[in-house]
Amino acid sequence: MTENLHTTIRARAPLRLGLAGGGTDLSPYCDEFGGAVLNTTIDRFAYAFITPREDGRVVFRARDLGREEALAAASQLPRADLLLHRGVYERMVAAHNAGRAVAATITTTVDAPMGSGLGSSSALVVALVDAFRVLFGAPLGQYDVAHLAFEIERLDLGLAGGKQDQYAAAFGGTNFIEFLAKDRVIVNPLRVSDSARNELESSLVICFSGRSRDAAVIIEQQTAGIIDQSARALAAMNRLKADAIEMKNALLAGDIPAMAEILSDSWRAKKLTAPGISTDRIDQLYDIALANGALAGKVSGAGGGGFVMFLVHPEDRLGLLDALNAAGGIAGPVKFTERGCETWQVLR
Repeated sequence: MTENLHTTIRARAPLRLGLAGGGTDLSPYCDEFGGAVLNTTIDRFAYAFITPREDGRVVFRARDLGREEALAAASQLPRADLLLHRGVYERMVAAHNAGRAVAATITTTVDAPMGSGLGSSSALVVALVDAFRVLFGAPLGQYDVAHLAFEIERLDLGLAGGKQDQYAAAFGGTNFIEFLAKDRVIVNPLRVSDSARNELESSLVICFSGRSRDAAVIIEQQTAGIIDQSARALAAMNRLKADAIEMKNALLAGDIPAMAEILSDSWRAKKLTAPGISTDRIDQLYDIALANGALAGKVSGAGGGGFVMFLVHPEDRLGLLDALNAAGGIAGPVKFTERGCETWQVLR
């Protein structure tokens, strides 16, 4: 473990935009049928900072939430209410510091609101895990960090969700990710040409529709549909997986009109996997977008709120942004990033 009390460890992990296949990374679908997701990381990040302390306390600070809690350093912190901080701290202390408690200030912030649909919670867990990896000198690669973050969220803390967000945050870039039985995950980085990347970036608009209120409920309903072998839910999931493969091919070809067709198909299929994926507000923004040049759109993430992404001819993008913002949305362009989670140290 790093002994220098005057060093702060900093980590940042990128958020992601789900282009196609979201939902097929949920168990038990991916365990039985195999899932496939296409996503790309964007220029918004989750940050985690660890500064050792000399007073025997653990302090958790979530600056973007305005929350802070201080506890006596121990290997387990059941009184901690910041669940992601607690979950990572307890697992990393147990697995990579022989159960020895660490006195430290753990500060975090995220460039997107909770329930954004951009994978912010999982990106935060990845950043925390990677910061602790450096603190403890743990021999963990990108797959290890992503899998550990998944286990902390889904198993240790029992939070509903899939697997794509952790791998996107750990690896970064534009990836076609396959989810197979027995927790096997294969991350396939895509070699997207500069012209195709530039055209897609110039054709994208994202708009915050409001906090996703029912994401956990939606995920539980999607999972239940698979467990019950609902023909409608299974057919929709199969369509989403096929769309991920088709979207990958369209992206590599730089074919935006084809991507727009697939995006529309995916949005229709996604709404069949569970109730509440769309809302009146999302429908309103969608209608406004189509009336102002959007070719297609869909929610990024589970649904029920969060960010909606639209494809539009670059010449029409400004008009679309103005229309969405005039309707009370929070719309803007987005840039892709190539790097996954990065961790460094600074002297205080």
